[in-house]
Amino acid sequence: MGKGDVEAPPTSAYRSVMEEYGYEVGKVIGNGSYGTVYEAYYTKQKVMVAVKIISKKKASEDYLNKFLPREIQVMKVLRHKYLINFYQAIETTSRVYIILELAQGGDVLEWIQRYGACSEPLAGKWFSQLTLGIAYLHSKGIVHRDLKLENLLLDKRENVKISDFGFAKMVPSNQSVRNSPSYRQVNCFSHLSQTYCGSFAYACPEILLGLPYNPFLSDTWSMGVILYTLVVARLPFDDTNLKKLLKETQKEVTFPPNYAISQECKNLILQTLRQATKRATILDIIKDPWVLKFQPEQPTHEIRLLEAMCQPPSTTNRHQSLEIST
Repeated sequence: MGKGDVEAPPTSAYRSVMEEYGYEVGKVIGNGSYGTVYEAYYTKQKVMVAVKIISKKKASEDYLNKFLPREIQVMKVLRHKYLINFYQAIETTSRVYIILELAQGGDVLEWIQRYGACSEPLAGKWFSQLTLGIAYLHSKGIVHRDLKLENLLLDKRENVKISDFGFAKMVPSNQSVRNSPSYRQVNCFSHLSQTYCGSFAYACPEILLGLPYNPFLSDTWSMGVILYTLVVARLPFDDTNLKKLLKETQKEVTFPPNYAISQECKNLILQTLRQATKRATILDIIKDPWVLKFQPEQPTHEIRLLEAMCQPPSTTNRHQSLEIST
C-alpha cells in the first residue's frame, strides 16, 4: 500500500468526472495493479471517502468482466462496522470509480512493521473484530478468499476494517459436496471451490496442493495466520519456497520461546492451522473462550445466524456433482 503523504494530483479527466458527482479528489493513499486509491472529500455529505480508480486499459478482461463486477455485487449487500463500506460505483468509457469508506489509520501490516508484535489485549481486540466481520460474511454465504494483514485497515480509533473484496464470492446456500480432503462432516460451510485466490503465505495446504477446497475453511486458516503474526510479528510459514511452505503447513505450527503468549491464544491458532477435516469454522472461532474474552458483548446474534446455517438440510442427497465454476 502506498504511503499517505504521496501527492499525485489526478488528471483533469478524473477530476471533472469526480467533481460532477460531488467529490474533491486529494492525495494518493494506495496503489494496485489496475489503479490507484485516492482520498477525497464528498461535498454533498461533508465526509472524507476513499476513491478507487480503475483504468480499463490497464485491467485484464478477466478482472473487468468477472472479478470487478463480483466485488461490486458483494460489497453492495454488506453493511457492518468491521467491514469497509461501499458507497457508490461510477463507470465511464475508460475508468471505473469505486467510492468507499475511508480508513485513516493505515493497515495492520504497517502497524506490525512499525511497532512489532501486538500485546495480547490488542491482538485480542483486533482478532475479535475480524472474527465478527467474517462471521457476518460467512452467515451471508460470502467468502473473502484474500484475508491478510494488509487487507485489515484501521480507522482513527484503531478499530479493524476488513477491506479488498476483489476475490470475494457468494456461495450457493444449497451446495452439497462429496467426500474430499476438505470436506467437513457437517452440513454447514461445505461448499468446495477450485479458484485459487489470495497470497501463498496465508493459503491453506489444500490450496497449495491444488485440491478443491472449502473457501469458508480457507478463510479461517488465513485468520490463524493473521493471529499468529499479530502476536509473533512474523508469518508462521516461510513462503519464499513453495515446496518448503507446503511441508511447513502440514506440520503443527511452533511458537518462539521468548514470547509470552497465553495457552488459550496458542490453542486457538492450533485449531485454525490444521488439516481441513479438523479445522475450526468461524462458528468455532466466535465461541472460543479466548475470543469471547475480548468481545465487548456476547455475540449471540452472530452465533444464532451461523448455527442456522448448520441445520441439517431437508434432503439426504449428499452426492451432487462437485462445483467447478470459479
